[in-house]
Amino acid sequence: MAAIASLSFPALGQSGKISNPTPCRPLASVSAICRRLSRRSLTSSRPSTSSSKFVIHCMSNATDVPPVSETKSNFLKAYKRPIPSIYNTVLQELIVQQHLMRYKRTYRYDPVFALGFVTVYDQLMDGYPSDQDRDSIFQAYVEALNEDPKQYRIDAQKMEEWARSQTSASLVDFSSKEGEVEAILKDISERAGSKEGFSYSRFFAVGLFRLLELAGATDPTVLDKLCASLNINKKSVDRDLDVYRNLLSKLVQAKELLKEYVEREKKKRGERAESQKANESISKSLGDNSLSFFV
Repeated sequence: MAAIASLSFPALGQSGKISNPTPCRPLASVSAICRRLSRRSLTSSRPSTSSSKFVIHCMSNATDVPPVSETKSNFLKAYKRPIPSIYNTVLQELIVQQHLMRYKRTYRYDPVFALGFVTVYDQLMDGYPSDQDRDSIFQAYVEALNEDPKQYRIDAQKMEEWARSQTSASLVDFSSKEGEVEAILKDISERAGSKEGFSYSRFFAVGLFRLLELAGATDPTVLDKLCASLNINKKSVDRDLDVYRNLLSKLVQAKELLKEYVEREKKKRGERAESQKANESISKSLGDNSLSFFV
């Protein structure tokens, strides 16, 4: 990953034609990459005793961890409408993987994680037939994990607004400044540095990159400096951003195939309707002529 700019998220639904498409491969690839979202073991350590009003402590004991099936069931109960298979395949994979993140003993919600998840969700669901349904699915998804969808959105927006007001230098130099977001980043840095109460995830990596993207930080060294300031492993971030970029690329292909299929079916239905209309006109004409012959 030579430069941060090379990792710009592709706009879903804006890809060109796909040559020699194989109907089933894109969905399989999306599913396979999704399974990799959390396969690597997250850092496990004793929870920190420090507290912050900006961070929610969501650590679980073995006795109160629900099974994956319960989380999936909660999602299906909350959102009962059918979801197109191309979206449903990815959502089902993600909710399983996020369940594993959510119920790790060291898990703690933080706004960077929230920004990463919101970014992933919005990219994956871009182009969904109904904006209202997309929002309802988001709410059902997050609530199925026993978390607050409103807080995800609020924190993601807060982080985005802060990043837009930053430069490459000020973004990295958060430790010397005062402010709500600066306090959030300081808390993350402290927990990650002490190896206590911090579980790195790919959603966190996407959240970091989103901050850089909004701040207009195109210099590849900025990500290195930000990871160093936060005590995050830069190699892990690079690897996970590549995984996410590949996921979006595969999803673009799958959506393109779906679009082509829908257009073909619509054209076929139109041709059948025209043919039926022509047959009816011919039958009516023949019937009228037959009657006039006998008059």
